[in-house]
Amino acid sequence: MTMNNLTIREIIEKYPFAETYFNDNKLDVKGYEDSTFDEYLNHFSQEDIENWAIDKESLKEDLEIYINQMKKFLGLDDKEGINSLTILAGHDKSMNPEGFKEFTINKSEIVSIVGPTGSGKSRLLADIEWTAQKDTPTGRSILINGEIPDMKWRYSSNNKLVAQLSQNMNFVMDLTVREFIVLHAQSRLVEDVEETTQRIIEGANKLAGEQFDLDTHITALSGGQSRALMIADTAILSSSPIVLIDEIENAGIDRKKALDLLVSKDKIVLMATHDPTLALIADKRIVIKNGGISKIIETSEEEREILEKLEEMDTFIQGMRSKLRAGEEITVKN
Repeated sequence: MTMNNLTIREIIEKYPFAETYFNDNKLDVKGYEDSTFDEYLNHFSQEDIENWAIDKESLKEDLEIYINQMKKFLGLDDKEGINSLTILAGHDKSMNPEGFKEFTINKSEIVSIVGPTGSGKSRLLADIEWTAQKDTPTGRSILINGEIPDMKWRYSSNNKLVAQLSQNMNFVMDLTVREFIVLHAQSRLVEDVEETTQRIIEGANKLAGEQFDLDTHITALSGGQSRALMIADTAILSSSPIVLIDEIENAGIDRKKALDLLVSKDKIVLMATHDPTLALIADKRIVIKNGGISKIIETSEEEREILEKLEEMDTFIQGMRSKLRAGEEITVKN
């Protein structure tokens, strides 16, 4: 990366945090927005340079260092993609070995996690989020791209390996949907914030049972609308390559469209679920018993046929919900 060919305006548009560098170094760039940083520095007279101890070469080098450090902190310069996630077996609550040795999930795959309430589904999600290395109650290990992951995934306050959509989602900031999306887009240094904002609201409304707009306050969103917004935001804006979903069936959204949206963005998707439709949509499913992975099942052709019937039933039920929301009567002909 070099600043030589960028104007100060372009630098700030591309890296908004660069303004902090200019301010901290008492560099007043107002009026020089259409000049390069080098041209701006050259406007100082020899007297200015001597009086203010200006080191032009050092300022140019330090600007590049500062921007590179901020990009690294924000997770914007990670060129290596996450192509696979591998789970290495641990043990169940009785210390019995899990029913597999290792299991790899590749990019754009969906894996469901099934089992009784309290069996350990959320614990598996936590192991993945924590990039466990035999240091959690299950004794499991997690590999990224077949290797022990960099500990930055675990300790960075700006963790971008995993985006987790929990069952309960409550907003505490009284912002409009537009303000919420714009803030997130700006923090990710998105170039076309307006276009991204429109894509997210359109994506969210395709998932939500009830439509909402950019002027709606996020604290006024229903549970389904909140989940729809966060799924669209995660799919379109989040750089997290792995998405962990807990109990999406209770979200009040179009679940299949939600998964299609996430997978279309080349993410690894794992979801804990009790819903047979969601379980069979997945490429494979992990069966949890007594805190451990009992077995891993690949969705069969027969199960795919059953899934078609389940989806027909689901479409019918969704249609009934829409009619109820619209205040229509339910009749046999419906």
